[in-house]
Amino acid sequence: MFQIRLNTVFVAALAICFPIGAWGVLAPLDMAAAVLGFTTYVMTGASWWWLLLCTSFVVFAAFLGLGPYGRIKLGGDDEVPEFSTASWIAMLFAGGMGAGLLFWGVAEPVTHFESPPGMLGGTAPAAREAMVITNLHWGFHAWSIYGVCALVIAYFTFRLKRPPLISTPLNAVFAGRSRRAAATVADVLGVVAVVFGIAGSLAMGALQVRSGLGTLFDVPQTHLASLLVLLVLYAAYMISTLTGVDKGMRILSNINMVIALAIMLFIVIAGPTSFIFESFIDTTGAYASRLLQMSFRLFPYEGLTDWSASWTLTYLIWWLAWGPFVGIFIARISRGRTIREFCAGVILLPTVFSILWFAVFGGAGIYIELFGPGGLSALVAENVSEALFAFLNYFPLGALLGYLAIVLIFIFLVTSADSGTFVLSMMTTEGDLNPPAPSKIVWGSLVAVITAATLLAGSVDVARAMATLGAIPFSAILILQIVGFLRALAREDVGWRRPVAEPAE
Repeated sequence: MFQIRLNTVFVAALAICFPIGAWGVLAPLDMAAAVLGFTTYVMTGASWWWLLLCTSFVVFAAFLGLGPYGRIKLGGDDEVPEFSTASWIAMLFAGGMGAGLLFWGVAEPVTHFESPPGMLGGTAPAAREAMVITNLHWGFHAWSIYGVCALVIAYFTFRLKRPPLISTPLNAVFAGRSRRAAATVADVLGVVAVVFGIAGSLAMGALQVRSGLGTLFDVPQTHLASLLVLLVLYAAYMISTLTGVDKGMRILSNINMVIALAIMLFIVIAGPTSFIFESFIDTTGAYASRLLQMSFRLFPYEGLTDWSASWTLTYLIWWLAWGPFVGIFIARISRGRTIREFCAGVILLPTVFSILWFAVFGGAGIYIELFGPGGLSALVAENVSEALFAFLNYFPLGALLGYLAIVLIFIFLVTSADSGTFVLSMMTTEGDLNPPAPSKIVWGSLVAVITAATLLAGSVDVARAMATLGAIPFSAILILQIVGFLRALAREDVGWRRPVAEPAE
């Protein structure tokens, strides 16, 4: 029987998200203008705060991974991980940013190469700067945000046996009547952040799939084509999420990693192999040496605040938006691992892989501009959604690579939507680790509606703004979560691996 567990979080979150989705479907241009205006105003007006907040996640993650709490297990002392390390890493990428890596793998480095902030584009220094900027956006900052969000939830859920909810860490901050009110607000804002974060990202992915279909099969680049892609995507991720994380998500994630690694290896072999590895080593060193400086760079003297808001801050807040759902999802698959192992697997390894990914795709793209036939920058500037497919056409078997890329993008979108729908259902069923199917259907459908509204606006900029919309109010909850986490850690005796008993709630 189709039954939905109604509670305050479910009803309040639905009351916020559904009208915005309806507004976008009925008046997409008006919604797009409002979303773009709001996010731009907040990011430019408080740019210093967002950069400082996100950089603090990197510092905190380093302390957790390298400090005295690193050997604490996310679970009982005798627990072992539920998933193999290979499947665990595959699901981290699939649920975290797999589709984004494909969308921006070529487009972002080439864009920054052509127009780097504060310097002349199209030069060797611009190429190095482009790669370093891209690594800043997709490296330690992104994965530290994910890692901290996940670690907090995993610790309270598996170490302290509490419900896997956004609000759970706040119980260590608030007391009395304020505790329930704070918990409700936290969970509602978490749901809203997840819904808009997924919708914006799915919209960008659907636009890229549409572009790929246009390149390979001459599919018209219309709203109808975008909505048909979304319809197939919706059917696929609902089937996947209804089969459960231990089946559908694990299988799809493993398939994805195989295809992604195969395409990357082909580019390395068929492309400028030596240049790619030289680029990887060179930009890794440049990124590491400039990480501190770039973590606090906002261009106030150059008058490039708008550039920071459009790129760096948009990315960082985007990761904050995905933090709740990716965090809960990563927590769900990370039971039994130590904090140090968790930080290495969730932050360090994905950062290194992301740098390698951009060295392969972005580095090869820049090589085409500097030493090859050129023309890629113009194609990217004309339509960023077509960047990957335009890039693949420079290689042998370009059409075959295009087919594989479409499959890969589609599966990445399915796994992201799958994990997001699972987390939304869990968050609105009081932390049920196996949420009922009706709840998954409701939230999966609502995400599809808001994604459709974003697609009707027809702009990647709108999709990016939508992805960051929910993170802006949710950032306050993240701070409170960390405060609660620190209070809980203070009761740990690092010389005695079991947590000291917490005060009664």
